[in-house]
Amino acid sequence: MANSFFRSAAAAGQVSLRVLAVAGLAWGAMAPLAAQAQAAKPDTQEAQPARDEPAEGDGNEIIVTATKREQTLQDVPVAVTVTTAETIERAHIRDIKDLASVVPSLRVAEHQSSAQTDFNIRGFGNGANNAGIEPSVGVFIDGVYRSRSAAQIADFPDVKRVEVLRGPQSTLFGKNASAGVISIVTASPQFHLGASAEASYGNYNAVVLKGMVTGPVSDTLALSIAGGYNRRDGMVADGGTGGSTNDRNRWFVRGQALWQPSSALKVRLIGDYGRIDEVCCAVVNIRASAATAAIGLLGGRVNPASDPFGTVYNNFDSTNHIKNYGVSGQVDYQLGPLTLTSITAWRKNRNQTNQDSDFTSLDLLGRNYADVDIRTFTQEFRASTNMDGPINFVAGAYYFNEKINQTGQLYYGTQAQSYANLLIQQKNGCLGVAACPGLTFVTGALGTLQGAPAMYFNANGSSKFFQAGTGLDEKYALKNEAISVFGQVDFKIAPKLTLTAGINYTHDKKRFDTTGTVSGDVFAGVDIPAVLTNAGLSQQIGNILHAGTPATAAEIAGFAAGNAATYTAIRNGVVAAIQTNPLMGLRAYQFLPPFLNVPNAVEPGRTSDGNVSYTARLAYDLTSKVNLYLSYATGFKASSINLSRDSRPALSDQAAIVAGGLALANQAYGSRFAGPEKSTVYEAGLKANWGIATLNFALFKESIKGFQSNLFTGTGFVLGNAGKESVFGFEFEGNVHVTPELTLSQALTYLKPKYDSYVQSPFGDASGHEAASIPPLSMTFAATWDHRFGNGDHFIARGDWHYESATQIEDGLPGFITTDPVTGAPNYQPGIDIARQYKRTVSEFDASLTYAMANGLEVSVWGRNLTDNRYFTVIFDSPLQTGSISAYPNQPRTYGISAMYKF
Repeated sequence: MANSFFRSAAAAGQVSLRVLAVAGLAWGAMAPLAAQAQAAKPDTQEAQPARDEPAEGDGNEIIVTATKREQTLQDVPVAVTVTTAETIERAHIRDIKDLASVVPSLRVAEHQSSAQTDFNIRGFGNGANNAGIEPSVGVFIDGVYRSRSAAQIADFPDVKRVEVLRGPQSTLFGKNASAGVISIVTASPQFHLGASAEASYGNYNAVVLKGMVTGPVSDTLALSIAGGYNRRDGMVADGGTGGSTNDRNRWFVRGQALWQPSSALKVRLIGDYGRIDEVCCAVVNIRASAATAAIGLLGGRVNPASDPFGTVYNNFDSTNHIKNYGVSGQVDYQLGPLTLTSITAWRKNRNQTNQDSDFTSLDLLGRNYADVDIRTFTQEFRASTNMDGPINFVAGAYYFNEKINQTGQLYYGTQAQSYANLLIQQKNGCLGVAACPGLTFVTGALGTLQGAPAMYFNANGSSKFFQAGTGLDEKYALKNEAISVFGQVDFKIAPKLTLTAGINYTHDKKRFDTTGTVSGDVFAGVDIPAVLTNAGLSQQIGNILHAGTPATAAEIAGFAAGNAATYTAIRNGVVAAIQTNPLMGLRAYQFLPPFLNVPNAVEPGRTSDGNVSYTARLAYDLTSKVNLYLSYATGFKASSINLSRDSRPALSDQAAIVAGGLALANQAYGSRFAGPEKSTVYEAGLKANWGIATLNFALFKESIKGFQSNLFTGTGFVLGNAGKESVFGFEFEGNVHVTPELTLSQALTYLKPKYDSYVQSPFGDASGHEAASIPPLSMTFAATWDHRFGNGDHFIARGDWHYESATQIEDGLPGFITTDPVTGAPNYQPGIDIARQYKRTVSEFDASLTYAMANGLEVSVWGRNLTDNRYFTVIFDSPLQTGSISAYPNQPRTYGISAMYKF
């Protein structure tokens, strides 16, 4: 193990040395300056500690900023879970994804790419591999909003605490907090020298290196710098490439400056830069089909459905290259009882991914590349009080400006034509028969029906259909500007009773443009019903006009003008007859039809949303140890834009599109955007702190109208608004110090979700049905034993068990919906029934053993998911494989050893 460690550490050396060298240089510069400052001003030793942040409290004594004012967790009448730096260290939580193991109301799922992480609170939340879709759970780091998951997932730096605010938070946090907020608070630079360093090695050759140093430059200026490196071999073997996937390779550096020229003024500057270069994410097959068999006939492979947690098969690595960096500045000025705060931030995120999206060892899709550039500027001004009097308030304004530019390509691979040939033969029911018509026959037939047999052949005789290197070229742009004004006041109407009222007005406008998005999929550009209809009309009208010779288009038009009733009858007969033509069955393979760009004469390519959110709350101090509260709050999420190949005109615009001559071949209708979603919560809560034990309880009914749904169909995504979704539930959090050494804690969430109204769901009318992927019961039980020895050393044992009861993973699978051959009406039930077969149960045990010495050195052994509980986080229709189902698996057992030194 030691040899493996040194080999891995050497491989990590280039980046980690840069990070640690920067920290070392900063430390080296600080130490003599600090020594000089202390020598010149001996009284500084006594005065400066008051400038440093106070130590974190315990239990409900922890200071939080959930209401943008500092209060203890006990005193803030909001459902909020706080994870402290100590818990993060002991539980070996590396990033936001790991938080779900200690916060039951939070669910985090990673899929599609390293940049694709979804957050759900109380069952609500969303995210997608679509840059135009904003989250329902807002993520803030040191008060700065991170608008997309690619900008949120960096490893934790010098974290002080993480606050998870449950339920709508739009009154104080504005748009995109309709389901909740995750607020990460990092430690400010300190006016005394301090540092920490951590090295960890685990299975899969995992190496984590982190370091931080802080200290004074003068009696008014302190600096800190932190850096980290995280690498790991792939957790899933790839039998197609010979390598592996689901690896880790990321690093970050973060510098801060804190200037406090007086007790009234504080200025904090932060700059950070992070890189991610990873191969992710593994997709497994969990249900094979005839299409899967066709892949095998071509020599391709997918994992056996009976072994979904073993080897996967791809023909190239799915790569993720992410750069995430920015700067922010916070100014706090104490003006009498007022604290005036300004937070200014600029951030850039560059996300380049390329995925083998057929998830087989064949080269069916040769490229699915996206290059997303996001630039965000935010500015917040606020004034707040924290007085002993009957009134306290916070009021302010917030400005948000974001620009997104995205390009991409989705191209067929070198084996797409061979695969299409087999699928066509399967469709014709003659696979394996020598004369079975396949791709070449279809290519010639569609040309012949239009009077040009060679029109779909290349000069060398090959088909233009599914040709390697053809597909879709994408180009999207989005400009988003929003402004909010907000205010909230706490009024103590009686010695023990406080009334809170808050209001927020947000205006959000977006302009989007898809000019430059072009489909080169020749087969998808053929209007098969029109070709067959025109050929049938030509033959039948030709029989009438000149005994069998096909009629020309001009002759057909003339006949229709002079014989309207007869023409209508002939046309109706032709349309009915072509429904059984084998060519009609091939429309399912027209994957990338012509793309109607926006803006156009009908669609302006813009949205404008305005909303008022508000909060009303009563808090009552039942005793000095027990507080009660009742609250009502609303939330808001602005329109989300469909920046993807599935961006289609709304059905309501169809008439205008057709009338304006804008409709393209195989014009489909769907959505350019999903309208705003608005949430509401009724909540009653209790918070108690008896010293040796704390208890927090919340009972709530929460609902979202217009919930933004983005469902994958196997060939694309359907973006739209659900009517109304609600959840009834309760949350319990408590801990008890059984002895001075032993602390037990438990967190439990119960949820009962349903679609109150969802008439236009992808599976028919889902109104009254239970929403999938929301476990009825989630809970975490943790125990910590901290034994102090006489020499000041500690032995700390920690274990936690996280459980989620069985829950259906998806509402349905669109690929299994059938169509009535006579009426054309969809039958949704098969898609619903298949999805009901796949459920997820989570039961994970994490543990660590730490020996902490009085001199600041700590050594730990740790493990996460020690029971190796395996399950699927998401299931979906397999791309290009009708009747097959794919899934993203969870992370397996990990374990390792860590050493940390602090002073």
